[in-house]
Amino acid sequence: MPSTLSYDEADHDARRARQWLSGRARGTGVSRTDLVELGAAMSALAAAADERGPVALAADPVGVDPGIVKPLAAEMLTPLDGNAEMRWESMAGQGYVVPTDRFFVRNHTRTPRLDAATWRLRLHGDGLRGAPTRDAPVEFGYDDLRALPAVEIPALVECAGNGRHFFAAQQGTPTPGVDWRLGGVGVARWRGVRLATVLRQAGLTADVVDVMPEGLDPEYVTGGVNLGRVRRPLPIRKALDDVLLAYEMNGAPLPPDHGFPVRVVVPGWIGISSVKWVGAVEVSTTPLFSPWNTRFYRMFGPGRPVGGGPVEAQPVKSAFELPWAARLPSGTEVTLTGRSWSGAGPIDRVEVCTGDGWRPAELVEADRGGPWQRWRARWRPPTPGRWTLRARAVDVTGAGQPERARHNDLGYLFDGVVRHPVTAV
Repeated sequence: MPSTLSYDEADHDARRARQWLSGRARGTGVSRTDLVELGAAMSALAAAADERGPVALAADPVGVDPGIVKPLAAEMLTPLDGNAEMRWESMAGQGYVVPTDRFFVRNHTRTPRLDAATWRLRLHGDGLRGAPTRDAPVEFGYDDLRALPAVEIPALVECAGNGRHFFAAQQGTPTPGVDWRLGGVGVARWRGVRLATVLRQAGLTADVVDVMPEGLDPEYVTGGVNLGRVRRPLPIRKALDDVLLAYEMNGAPLPPDHGFPVRVVVPGWIGISSVKWVGAVEVSTTPLFSPWNTRFYRMFGPGRPVGGGPVEAQPVKSAFELPWAARLPSGTEVTLTGRSWSGAGPIDRVEVCTGDGWRPAELVEADRGGPWQRWRARWRPPTPGRWTLRARAVDVTGAGQPERARHNDLGYLFDGVVRHPVTAV
Protein backbone atom coordinates (compact mmCIF):
# COMPACT_ATOMS: atom_id res chain seq x y z
CA MET A 1 0.00 0.00 0.00
CA PRO A 2 1.39 3.47 -0.86
CA SER A 3 2.76 5.63 1.91
CA THR A 4 0.28 8.14 3.30
CA LEU A 5 2.74 10.79 2.16
CA SER A 6 1.59 9.98 -1.39
CA TYR A 7 -1.75 11.61 -0.63
CA ASP A 8 -0.64 15.20 -0.07
CA GLU A 9 -0.51 16.36 -3.70
CA ALA A 10 -3.57 18.60 -3.45
CA ASP A 11 -2.38 20.10 -0.17
CA HIS A 12 1.05 20.82 -1.62
CA ASP A 13 -0.42 22.41 -4.75
CA ALA A 14 -2.84 24.58 -2.75
CA ARG A 15 -0.12 25.83 -0.40
CA ARG A 16 2.23 26.64 -3.26
CA ALA A 17 -0.52 28.59 -5.03
CA ARG A 18 -1.10 30.69 -1.91
CA GLN A 19 2.63 31.29 -1.60
CA TRP A 20 2.90 32.27 -5.24
CA LEU A 21 0.04 34.74 -4.96
CA SER A 22 1.59 36.31 -1.87
CA GLY A 23 5.03 36.57 -3.47
CA ARG A 24 6.70 33.93 -1.29
CA ALA A 25 7.50 31.39 -4.02
CA ARG A 26 9.87 31.66 -6.90
CA GLY A 27 10.28 30.06 -10.29
CA THR A 28 9.44 30.66 -13.92
CA GLY A 29 5.73 29.96 -13.88
CA VAL A 30 3.39 32.81 -14.69
CA SER A 31 3.12 36.16 -12.96
CA ARG A 32 0.79 36.47 -10.00
CA THR A 33 -1.43 38.81 -12.03
CA ASP A 34 -1.51 36.30 -14.87
CA LEU A 35 -2.40 33.51 -12.47
CA VAL A 36 -5.46 35.41 -11.25
CA GLU A 37 -6.48 36.07 -14.87
CA LEU A 38 -6.02 32.48 -15.96
CA GLY A 39 -9.38 31.39 -14.60
CA ALA A 40 -11.23 33.61 -17.06
CA ALA A 41 -8.97 32.54 -19.90
CA MET A 42 -9.52 28.85 -19.18
CA SER A 43 -13.28 29.36 -19.03
CA ALA A 44 -13.19 31.10 -22.41
CA LEU A 45 -11.15 28.25 -23.86
CA ALA A 46 -13.64 25.73 -22.56
CA ALA A 47 -16.53 27.76 -23.96
CA ALA A 48 -14.87 27.75 -27.38
CA ALA A 49 -14.50 23.98 -27.14
CA ASP A 50 -18.17 23.72 -26.26
CA GLU A 51 -19.15 25.70 -29.37
CA ARG A 52 -17.03 23.44 -31.57
CA GLY A 53 -18.44 20.28 -30.03
CA PRO A 54 -16.19 17.39 -28.94
CA VAL A 55 -12.55 18.28 -29.42
CA ALA A 56 -11.14 16.27 -32.31
CA LEU A 57 -7.36 16.09 -32.39
CA ALA A 58 -5.54 15.12 -35.56
CA ALA A 59 -4.34 11.54 -35.53
CA ASP A 60 -1.28 10.41 -37.47
CA PRO A 61 -1.42 7.47 -39.88
CA VAL A 62 -1.86 4.14 -38.15
CA GLY A 63 1.46 2.78 -36.88
CA VAL A 64 3.34 6.06 -37.43
CA ASP A 65 4.00 9.13 -35.32
CA PRO A 66 6.91 11.46 -36.03
CA GLY A 67 7.35 12.26 -32.34
CA ILE A 68 7.25 8.66 -31.06
CA VAL A 69 9.96 6.04 -31.57
CA LYS A 70 8.22 2.70 -30.92
CA PRO A 71 5.84 1.10 -33.43
CA LEU A 72 2.19 1.94 -32.79
CA ALA A 73 0.52 -1.36 -33.54
CA ALA A 74 -3.12 -0.64 -34.37
CA GLU A 75 -4.40 -3.43 -32.14
CA MET A 76 -2.48 -2.05 -29.15
CA LEU A 77 -2.23 1.75 -29.40
CA THR A 78 -4.22 4.65 -30.84
CA PRO A 79 -2.22 7.72 -31.98
CA LEU A 80 -3.49 10.99 -30.50
CA ASP A 81 -1.72 14.10 -31.79
CA GLY A 82 1.84 13.17 -30.80
CA ASN A 83 0.72 10.83 -28.02
CA ALA A 84 -0.44 7.21 -28.02
CA GLU A 85 -3.31 5.70 -26.04
CA MET A 86 -3.38 2.07 -24.89
CA ARG A 87 -6.27 0.08 -26.33
CA TRP A 88 -7.95 -1.62 -23.39
CA GLU A 89 -8.83 -4.76 -25.33
CA SER A 90 -5.10 -5.38 -25.74
CA MET A 91 -4.89 -6.03 -21.99
CA ALA A 92 -7.36 -8.95 -22.01
CA GLY A 93 -5.49 -12.06 -20.92
CA GLN A 94 -2.37 -10.10 -19.96
CA GLY A 95 -0.75 -10.19 -16.55
CA TYR A 96 -0.66 -7.50 -13.92
CA VAL A 97 1.65 -5.03 -15.67
CA VAL A 98 1.16 -3.41 -19.04
CA PRO A 99 3.64 -4.82 -21.57
CA THR A 100 5.96 -2.10 -22.80
CA ASP A 101 4.83 -2.42 -26.41
CA ARG A 102 1.32 -1.19 -25.49
CA PHE A 103 2.14 1.21 -22.63
CA PHE A 104 0.69 4.65 -23.37
CA VAL A 105 2.93 7.54 -24.48
CA ARG A 106 2.43 11.13 -23.30
CA ASN A 107 4.78 13.66 -24.91
CA HIS A 108 4.63 17.45 -24.69
CA THR A 109 6.94 17.73 -27.71
CA ARG A 110 8.67 14.60 -29.04
CA THR A 111 10.78 11.70 -27.81
CA PRO A 112 14.48 12.67 -27.66
CA ARG A 113 17.25 10.20 -28.53
CA LEU A 114 19.82 10.34 -25.71
CA ASP A 115 23.12 8.58 -25.13
CA ALA A 116 23.53 6.94 -21.71
CA ALA A 117 27.32 7.29 -21.97
CA THR A 118 27.14 11.09 -22.07
CA TRP A 119 23.96 11.58 -20.01
CA ARG A 120 24.35 13.27 -16.61
CA LEU A 121 21.98 13.91 -13.74
CA ARG A 122 22.82 17.42 -12.55
CA LEU A 123 21.70 18.52 -9.08
CA HIS A 124 21.92 22.19 -8.13
CA GLY A 125 20.37 24.76 -5.82
CA ASP A 126 20.68 26.36 -2.41
CA GLY A 127 19.26 23.25 -0.74
CA LEU A 128 22.56 21.42 -1.29
CA ARG A 129 25.71 21.92 0.74
CA GLY A 130 27.97 24.31 -1.11
CA ALA A 131 24.94 25.56 -3.10
CA PRO A 132 26.04 24.15 -6.48
CA THR A 133 24.73 26.04 -9.51
CA ARG A 134 23.54 24.98 -12.94
CA ASP A 135 27.03 25.81 -14.21
CA ALA A 136 28.75 23.80 -11.48
CA PRO A 137 26.29 21.11 -10.33
CA VAL A 138 26.71 17.87 -8.43
CA GLU A 139 26.71 15.21 -11.15
CA PHE A 140 25.86 11.52 -11.41
CA GLY A 141 26.44 9.48 -14.56
CA TYR A 142 24.38 6.51 -15.72
CA ASP A 143 26.85 3.99 -14.31
CA ASP A 144 27.00 5.95 -11.04
CA LEU A 145 23.24 5.49 -10.59
CA ARG A 146 23.34 1.82 -11.46
CA ALA A 147 26.04 1.30 -8.84
CA LEU A 148 23.77 2.60 -6.08
CA PRO A 149 21.36 0.31 -4.16
CA ALA A 150 18.48 -0.55 -6.49
CA VAL A 151 14.79 -1.11 -5.79
CA GLU A 152 11.99 -2.34 -8.03
CA ILE A 153 8.37 -1.29 -7.55
CA PRO A 154 5.10 -1.75 -9.42
CA ALA A 155 3.75 1.75 -9.91
CA LEU A 156 0.90 3.29 -11.86
CA VAL A 157 1.46 6.30 -14.12
CA GLU A 158 -1.60 8.15 -15.42
CA CYS A 159 -2.09 11.32 -17.41
CA ALA A 160 -4.21 13.85 -15.50
CA GLY A 161 -6.40 14.17 -18.61
CA ASN A 162 -7.15 10.45 -18.82
CA GLY A 163 -10.90 10.11 -19.45
CA ARG A 164 -11.22 13.67 -20.84
CA HIS A 165 -13.18 12.33 -23.84
CA PHE A 166 -16.13 11.51 -21.60
CA PHE A 167 -16.66 15.07 -20.41
CA ALA A 168 -17.93 15.66 -23.96
CA ALA A 169 -19.21 12.23 -24.95
CA GLN A 170 -21.22 11.53 -21.77
CA GLN A 171 -21.74 14.90 -20.14
CA GLY A 172 -21.96 17.31 -23.06
CA THR A 173 -19.19 19.57 -21.74
CA PRO A 174 -16.24 19.43 -24.17
CA THR A 175 -12.81 20.50 -22.95
CA PRO A 176 -9.58 21.27 -24.82
CA GLY A 177 -6.66 18.88 -24.71
CA VAL A 178 -5.69 15.36 -25.72
CA ASP A 179 -8.89 13.38 -26.23
CA TRP A 180 -8.05 10.40 -24.01
CA ARG A 181 -10.70 7.76 -23.34
CA LEU A 182 -9.32 5.63 -20.48
CA GLY A 183 -6.07 4.39 -22.03
CA GLY A 184 -3.73 7.11 -20.73
CA VAL A 185 -2.70 4.90 -17.81
CA GLY A 186 -0.51 1.92 -17.07
CA VAL A 187 1.23 -0.08 -14.38
CA ALA A 188 4.82 -1.19 -14.97
CA ARG A 189 7.60 -2.60 -12.86
CA TRP A 190 10.12 0.20 -12.49
CA ARG A 191 13.67 -0.45 -11.29
CA GLY A 192 16.10 2.21 -10.22
CA VAL A 193 17.46 4.14 -7.27
CA ARG A 194 15.48 6.13 -4.73
CA LEU A 195 15.63 9.88 -5.35
CA ALA A 196 16.26 10.14 -1.61
CA THR A 197 19.51 8.18 -1.98
CA VAL A 198 20.82 10.54 -4.65
CA LEU A 199 19.73 13.69 -2.80
CA ARG A 200 21.44 12.59 0.39
CA GLN A 201 24.63 11.70 -1.45
CA ALA A 202 24.56 15.14 -3.07
CA GLY A 203 24.41 16.72 0.40
CA LEU A 204 21.02 18.01 1.51
CA THR A 205 20.77 20.95 3.88
CA ALA A 206 18.27 20.86 6.74
CA ASP A 207 15.94 23.53 5.33
CA VAL A 208 15.07 22.11 1.89
CA VAL A 209 11.38 22.49 0.98
CA ASP A 210 11.13 21.62 -2.75
CA VAL A 211 12.92 19.70 -5.46
CA MET A 212 12.18 20.17 -9.16
CA PRO A 213 13.14 17.54 -11.77
CA GLU A 214 13.45 18.79 -15.35
CA GLY A 215 13.28 16.75 -18.56
CA LEU A 216 15.65 16.71 -21.52
CA ASP A 217 12.95 16.68 -24.19
CA PRO A 218 12.74 19.73 -26.49
CA GLU A 219 11.51 22.97 -24.99
CA TYR A 220 7.75 23.43 -25.06
CA VAL A 221 6.40 26.36 -27.07
CA THR A 222 2.71 27.27 -26.95
CA GLY A 223 0.95 30.43 -28.11
CA GLY A 224 4.28 31.75 -29.34
CA VAL A 225 5.78 31.55 -25.82
CA ASN A 226 8.71 29.27 -25.00
CA LEU A 227 8.00 27.75 -21.59
CA GLY A 228 11.25 25.78 -21.48
CA ARG A 229 11.62 22.14 -20.64
CA VAL A 230 8.98 20.18 -18.76
CA ARG A 231 9.51 20.47 -15.01
CA ARG A 232 7.31 20.32 -11.93
CA PRO A 233 8.26 20.69 -8.24
CA LEU A 234 7.81 18.10 -5.50
CA PRO A 235 7.81 18.76 -1.76
CA ILE A 236 10.91 17.39 -0.07
CA ARG A 237 8.95 14.95 2.12
CA LYS A 238 7.50 13.29 -1.00
CA ALA A 239 10.90 13.29 -2.71
CA LEU A 240 12.42 11.52 0.30
CA ASP A 241 9.56 9.04 0.57
CA ASP A 242 8.84 6.83 -2.45
CA VAL A 243 10.03 8.70 -5.57
CA LEU A 244 12.21 6.63 -7.90
CA LEU A 245 14.85 7.50 -10.48
CA ALA A 246 14.04 4.59 -12.79
CA TYR A 247 16.35 3.19 -15.46
CA GLU A 248 14.48 -0.06 -16.16
CA MET A 249 10.88 -0.82 -17.12
CA ASN A 250 9.44 -4.33 -16.98
CA GLY A 251 12.88 -5.90 -16.64
CA ALA A 252 14.63 -4.06 -19.49
CA PRO A 253 16.33 -0.68 -19.95
CA LEU A 254 13.82 2.15 -20.40
CA PRO A 255 12.76 2.54 -24.03
CA PRO A 256 13.20 6.02 -25.52
CA ASP A 257 9.47 6.86 -25.38
CA HIS A 258 9.32 6.01 -21.68
CA GLY A 259 12.25 8.08 -20.50
CA PHE A 260 15.60 6.51 -21.49
CA PRO A 261 18.06 6.67 -19.92
CA VAL A 262 16.46 7.75 -16.61
CA ARG A 263 13.04 9.04 -15.60
CA VAL A 264 11.27 10.03 -12.40
CA VAL A 265 8.44 7.84 -11.10
CA VAL A 266 6.18 9.47 -8.48
CA PRO A 267 3.68 6.91 -7.12
CA GLY A 268 0.17 8.24 -6.50
CA TRP A 269 0.68 11.63 -8.18
CA ILE A 270 -0.49 12.79 -11.61
CA GLY A 271 1.66 11.69 -14.52
CA ILE A 272 3.26 15.08 -15.23
CA SER A 273 5.17 14.68 -11.94
CA SER A 274 6.89 11.55 -13.30
CA VAL A 275 9.23 13.55 -15.52
CA LYS A 276 10.77 11.56 -18.37
CA TRP A 277 14.36 11.93 -19.61
CA VAL A 278 15.33 13.67 -16.39
CA GLY A 279 18.48 15.73 -16.68
CA ALA A 280 18.49 18.28 -13.88
CA VAL A 281 17.06 18.52 -10.38
CA GLU A 282 16.85 21.83 -8.55
CA VAL A 283 16.95 21.53 -4.74
CA SER A 284 15.58 24.63 -3.04
CA THR A 285 15.08 26.11 0.41
CA THR A 286 12.20 28.21 -0.95
CA PRO A 287 9.03 27.04 -2.73
CA LEU A 288 9.39 26.48 -6.46
CA PHE A 289 6.97 26.97 -9.34
CA SER A 290 6.86 26.23 -13.05
CA PRO A 291 4.27 26.57 -15.83
CA TRP A 292 3.30 22.97 -15.10
CA ASN A 293 1.76 23.84 -11.76
CA THR A 294 0.60 27.41 -12.45
CA ARG A 295 -0.58 27.56 -16.05
CA PHE A 296 -1.29 23.86 -16.56
CA TYR A 297 -2.45 21.07 -14.27
CA ARG A 298 -4.72 23.29 -12.21
CA MET A 299 -8.49 23.07 -11.85
CA PHE A 300 -10.30 26.00 -13.47
CA GLY A 301 -14.03 26.54 -13.84
CA PRO A 302 -17.27 27.15 -11.93
CA GLY A 303 -16.89 26.72 -8.21
CA ARG A 304 -13.07 26.78 -8.41
CA PRO A 305 -10.92 29.42 -6.70
CA VAL A 306 -9.71 32.51 -8.55
CA GLY A 307 -6.53 31.47 -10.34
CA GLY A 308 -7.58 27.82 -10.31
CA GLY A 309 -7.83 25.12 -7.69
CA PRO A 310 -5.33 22.42 -6.81
CA VAL A 311 -5.10 19.11 -8.59
CA GLU A 312 -6.17 16.28 -6.34
CA ALA A 313 -5.09 12.67 -6.07
CA GLN A 314 -5.88 10.72 -9.22
CA PRO A 315 -9.50 9.66 -8.71
CA VAL A 316 -11.04 6.21 -8.92
CA LYS A 317 -11.57 4.82 -12.44
CA SER A 318 -12.69 1.52 -13.95
CA ALA A 319 -12.27 0.14 -17.46
CA PHE A 320 -13.46 -2.97 -19.30
CA GLU A 321 -10.89 -4.93 -21.29
CA LEU A 322 -13.16 -4.80 -24.33
CA PRO A 323 -13.15 -2.95 -27.64
CA TRP A 324 -15.44 0.05 -27.74
CA ALA A 325 -18.76 -1.16 -29.25
CA ALA A 326 -17.63 -4.80 -28.91
CA ARG A 327 -19.78 -7.56 -30.42
CA LEU A 328 -20.65 -10.39 -28.03
CA PRO A 329 -22.59 -13.62 -28.58
CA SER A 330 -26.23 -13.48 -27.49
CA GLY A 331 -27.43 -16.23 -25.17
CA THR A 332 -23.88 -17.36 -24.39
CA GLU A 333 -22.13 -16.71 -21.09
CA VAL A 334 -19.12 -14.45 -21.44
CA THR A 335 -16.57 -13.39 -18.84
CA LEU A 336 -16.16 -9.63 -18.66
CA THR A 337 -12.77 -8.52 -17.37
CA GLY A 338 -11.41 -5.15 -16.40
CA ARG A 339 -9.27 -3.11 -14.03
CA SER A 340 -9.92 -0.38 -11.46
CA TRP A 341 -7.45 2.01 -9.83
CA SER A 342 -7.09 5.09 -7.62
CA GLY A 343 -4.29 7.49 -6.78
CA ALA A 344 -5.32 7.53 -3.11
CA GLY A 345 -4.81 3.86 -2.35
CA PRO A 346 -5.69 0.30 -3.34
CA ILE A 347 -9.14 -0.70 -4.59
CA ASP A 348 -11.45 -2.25 -2.00
CA ARG A 349 -14.41 -3.38 -4.11
CA VAL A 350 -15.79 -3.28 -7.66
CA GLU A 351 -19.34 -3.54 -9.01
CA VAL A 352 -20.56 -4.21 -12.54
CA CYS A 353 -23.92 -3.40 -14.16
CA THR A 354 -25.06 -5.01 -17.42
CA GLY A 355 -28.52 -3.44 -17.39
CA ASP A 356 -30.11 -5.34 -14.53
CA GLY A 357 -28.66 -3.63 -11.47
CA TRP A 358 -25.29 -3.46 -9.77
CA ARG A 359 -23.61 -6.64 -8.54
CA PRO A 360 -20.16 -7.36 -7.09
CA ALA A 361 -17.36 -8.27 -9.44
CA GLU A 362 -14.90 -11.02 -8.52
CA LEU A 363 -11.52 -9.53 -7.61
CA VAL A 364 -8.18 -11.13 -8.45
CA GLU A 365 -6.87 -11.82 -4.98
CA ALA A 366 -3.20 -11.54 -5.97
CA ASP A 367 -3.72 -7.85 -6.83
CA ARG A 368 -4.95 -6.82 -3.36
CA GLY A 369 -3.04 -3.82 -2.05
CA GLY A 370 -1.45 -2.96 -5.39
CA PRO A 371 -1.72 0.12 -7.61
CA TRP A 372 -4.60 -1.38 -9.59
CA GLN A 373 -7.06 -4.23 -9.27
CA ARG A 374 -8.11 -6.77 -11.90
CA TRP A 375 -11.65 -8.13 -11.75
CA ARG A 376 -14.11 -10.31 -13.65
CA ALA A 377 -17.86 -10.77 -13.94
CA ARG A 378 -19.91 -13.31 -15.86
CA TRP A 379 -22.77 -12.24 -18.11
CA ARG A 380 -25.12 -13.91 -20.55
CA PRO A 381 -26.62 -11.35 -22.97
CA PRO A 382 -30.30 -12.35 -22.90
CA THR A 383 -31.25 -11.10 -26.36
CA PRO A 384 -29.59 -9.64 -29.43
CA GLY A 385 -29.30 -5.88 -29.43
CA ARG A 386 -27.38 -2.99 -27.93
CA TRP A 387 -26.36 -3.05 -24.29
CA THR A 388 -24.46 -0.72 -21.99
CA LEU A 389 -21.88 -2.05 -19.55
CA ARG A 390 -20.84 -0.06 -16.49
CA ALA A 391 -18.25 -0.64 -13.78
CA ARG A 392 -17.52 1.31 -10.63
CA ALA A 393 -15.07 0.89 -7.77
CA VAL A 394 -14.39 2.10 -4.24
CA ASP A 395 -10.86 2.44 -2.86
CA VAL A 396 -9.66 1.81 0.69
CA THR A 397 -10.21 5.46 1.63
CA GLY A 398 -13.90 5.19 0.72
CA ALA A 399 -13.60 7.24 -2.48
CA GLY A 400 -15.76 5.96 -5.32
CA GLN A 401 -17.08 6.90 -8.74
CA PRO A 402 -20.07 9.19 -9.27
CA GLU A 403 -22.42 8.84 -12.21
CA ARG A 404 -21.28 12.28 -13.38
CA ALA A 405 -17.83 13.81 -12.93
CA ARG A 406 -17.54 17.35 -11.63
CA HIS A 407 -16.62 19.61 -14.55
CA ASN A 408 -13.38 21.57 -14.86
CA ASP A 409 -12.36 23.66 -17.85
CA LEU A 410 -9.23 21.68 -18.79
CA GLY A 411 -10.84 18.25 -18.47
CA TYR A 412 -8.64 16.80 -15.74
CA LEU A 413 -9.36 13.95 -13.32
CA PHE A 414 -12.50 12.47 -14.88
CA ASP A 415 -13.96 9.97 -12.41
CA GLY A 416 -17.49 9.33 -13.66
CA VAL A 417 -18.84 5.86 -14.39
CA VAL A 418 -18.11 5.21 -18.08
CA ARG A 419 -20.93 3.77 -20.17
CA HIS A 420 -19.33 1.13 -22.42
CA PRO A 421 -21.51 0.13 -25.42
CA VAL A 422 -21.62 -3.45 -26.72
CA THR A 423 -23.84 -5.30 -29.19
CA ALA A 424 -25.11 -8.83 -28.63
CA VAL A 425 -25.49 -10.80 -31.87
